[in-house]
Amino acid sequence: MTREEFEELVAEALDRIPPELTRLMDNVAVFVEDEPPAADPGLLGLYEGTPLTDRGEWYAGVLPDRITIYRGPTLRMCDSREDVVAETEVTVVHEVAHHFGIDDERLHALGYG
Repeated sequence: MTREEFEELVAEALDRIPPELTRLMDNVAVFVEDEPPAADPGLLGLYEGTPLTDRGEWYAGVLPDRITIYRGPTLRMCDSREDVVAETEVTVVHEVAHHFGIDDERLHALGYG
């Protein structure tokens, strides 16, 4: 799968998030990278920033939070295009949920582990 095709899958996964949630997303940017940091080669996605639940009066003038979805590990773990579509959607929802302050334990319980 080309990078452009994978980026489109990420965009489609973002489009499937209900509008009432995407309207609440604030100061966050989503990126696609080919590979994760060498220290964590199996990482599918990463949220870096301050979750909405942790922001207070001090939160102003900061750089956007960053969600990165990694193409390489996703393609290597999936056997078909359908698997890539499903895994990409789970990864996107997982990382967006971190933006809303939902931790890994709760995400695993909800099936987005």
